Amino acid sequence: MTKHKLTDKLKQLPKEPGVYFHKNRDGEIIYIGKAARLSNRVRHYFQNSRYRDPKTDALVAEVADIEWTQTDTELDALFLEAELIRRYQPKYNILLRDDKSLSYVRINYNDEHPTVTLTRRPLDDGAKYFGPFASAFVVRRALKLLRKAFPYSTHTSSVPKRACLHVQIGLCPGLEVGAMSIEEYRENLQKLMRYLRGERTALIRQLELDMKHAAKAQEFEQAAQLRNQLLILQRLSNEIVFSDKESLDISKDKGLVELADLLGLKQLPVRIEGFDISHMQGTDTVASMVVFTRGIPDKTSYRKFKMQLPGNDDFAHMHEVIKRRFRPSNQKQWGTPSLCIIDGGKGQLSAALKARDALEVDIPMVGLAKRHEEIVVHNELSGVSVDESNPNVSAGELYTTIMLDSRSHAVKLLQRIRDESHRFAVSYHTVLKRQRTTASLLDDIPGVGPATKKKLLRHFGSMRQLAQAHQSDIAKVVGEKKASLIYQQLQPVQTSKNNV
Repeated sequence: MTKHKLTDKLKQLPKEPGVYFHKNRDGEIIYIGKAARLSNRVRHYFQNSRYRDPKTDALVAEVADIEWTQTDTELDALFLEAELIRRYQPKYNILLRDDKSLSYVRINYNDEHPTVTLTRRPLDDGAKYFGPFASAFVVRRALKLLRKAFPYSTHTSSVPKRACLHVQIGLCPGLEVGAMSIEEYRENLQKLMRYLRGERTALIRQLELDMKHAAKAQEFEQAAQLRNQLLILQRLSNEIVFSDKESLDISKDKGLVELADLLGLKQLPVRIEGFDISHMQGTDTVASMVVFTRGIPDKTSYRKFKMQLPGNDDFAHMHEVIKRRFRPSNQKQWGTPSLCIIDGGKGQLSAALKARDALEVDIPMVGLAKRHEEIVVHNELSGVSVDESNPNVSAGELYTTIMLDSRSHAVKLLQRIRDESHRFAVSYHTVLKRQRTTASLLDDIPGVGPATKKKLLRHFGSMRQLAQAHQSDIAKVVGEKKASLIYQQLQPVQTSKNNV
């Protein structure tokens, strides 16, 4: 297929959910994907971008044709994709996984108490396995929706002796209390497995037929149950399963490209680090470093810093955290980012750049001012190149300010980084503040550890009662030596209280 015909085919993509197939010149399926909105997802592959991932570049270069199957719901697309990947084994579905662990739905159908669970590794144990799925979170969300139509058990360790909460709300078969027979339960699991194999349309047709037969035979309770299952399945078209994640993925990809173009970066900012300072009137001052890899938070790489410089000076503290972050040992251990986002304006950015340049580190840095969502760039030291012909760019003698469109993907990405760095800094500051306010005078006494402190407070009831106690009373709890130290430490406290 020529490039022109491929472009025409992209225009025909529907806006509904479905599964798409990338094929090579020989008609072989080389990649299968799902989409909540086929037109957005598939076209995203073919947008011109000099920053695209090398593996995706290789895939797109080999694509000669596109086919798709439209589905009624996101749920259908999720399970149909897994079934087709299992059937066709496309090579790029393996190459683009980035060695992530895949998830499988496991149903031990033939056991005395069948369960539905997720597992990372399918075994040859006689159970039914469905998958693979790239996101365990999405599959759990999907199974939660299907459980309303086809109740199943998750009791893997031991079967409870009485009905669990899920039985009472209709999500568990309740075999242990006779709420459903094993035959009825297995029949429900058969329907669930048909859905997992992507047979939704045939399943709904069968349910409608069974409901009519049950009503004709005056088995009204059975007909009502089948009707309820049908209603639940029909409402699934309104449920969000993965469209929110898909929208975020597309937005963060576009955000990275927009950010790279805006700042004139030579490479896509794969690893972005965000820095923020938090304190309360100069006390318990901390700094946070959050890491976003390809637009996604990498929380295992987050770092927090307890400031060594006293007082309330955001500029000095930003200088300190950048100096500590980019010391050679930390660079070796943590790696280096593609871009640093400094929470603040010209002052914070200037302090960060001075610390960076003192260590002779060549990493682009920009500030993000909160008031108007402005990017602040130092004209000589930032390491970025801004197009001054851009109408949103305001160039000064030392600093250039870029006004951001609140609707752009770049500003949404920057806001996520800024908000996450602020949240992480505040959470660490709160921990330190709580520790300081709950500290007691006993913490500063040599030889008095947590166990001794606990014993004293349990015996006397409070620090106030302990401070008023005689040395001999304290000695009965911790011995003469420690009692003498504690009494001497608390004596000034008692004296000051008596003089008030």
